[in-house]
Amino acid sequence: MENLDQLINKITEIAIDLGPKLVMAIAALVIGFWLIKKAKKLIAYPIQKAKLGPGVSNFILSILDVVLKIAVILFAASFVGFETSSLVAVIAAASFAVGLALQGSLSNFAAGILVMVFKPYKTGDWIGVKEKFGKVEEIQIFNTILTTPGHKTLIIPNGQIIDDVVTNFSEKGIIRLELNVHIPYAADFPSIKKLIIKTLNDLPLVLKDPQPEVGIETFDSHNIVLAVRPYSLPDDYWDVLFACNEAIKHAFHKAKVQVAYSEGVELGEIGE
Repeated sequence: MENLDQLINKITEIAIDLGPKLVMAIAALVIGFWLIKKAKKLIAYPIQKAKLGPGVSNFILSILDVVLKIAVILFAASFVGFETSSLVAVIAAASFAVGLALQGSLSNFAAGILVMVFKPYKTGDWIGVKEKFGKVEEIQIFNTILTTPGHKTLIIPNGQIIDDVVTNFSEKGIIRLELNVHIPYAADFPSIKKLIIKTLNDLPLVLKDPQPEVGIETFDSHNIVLAVRPYSLPDDYWDVLFACNEAIKHAFHKAKVQVAYSEGVELGEIGE
């Protein structure tokens, strides 16, 4: 009985000593988490106004939520008597180790933030990067998703995009095609130029403003190389490219324009 009384007295002393501290710690947790919830709502508004995109906004709010909750837990632990400095040191060491392990991902994350803030391209744009060409389907925190004209999905890390030259074909709203056509030296260039421009203007997907451009680019050993530059909407690029080549070939056939074959200098007709 004496031992039991001692045990009860000991428990009572501990309860009296720790009770208020536990109450304070629980109160700190409850109030702290409530304040975090309110703070997140206040912070979410300016972040959403910045138009960083739902992915970045959610990621920033999640990181903020974790950091604030850790701070509240450490604050509450101090009431119970935990040595918070040692806990902070452990968390810092763990964060450093994770940072080293994920430094490539963190670089892509930082690049993703820059892409969403400065917007060198947006969803729906046609871009060229890393010798790849495609339409931007989605801009994620770590990657940019492209769809190629061949319906392949490209997942390009944002860090690589930031470090390279990005060609945005949709920025101006139109795109210029760069075609080359060969004609013989004996051909009448002004007549050929008029024929090509008329042919291009008859195509519905070729823009009339700005007008297609046709000029002599260079002189080959057997041919004059013409630069043919029609304009189109970015989404019509491939349709216009194929249509232009087909229409010019057909126009040359009807006008009986000849070409020099590489096997020799004899002139041959273009088939239908």
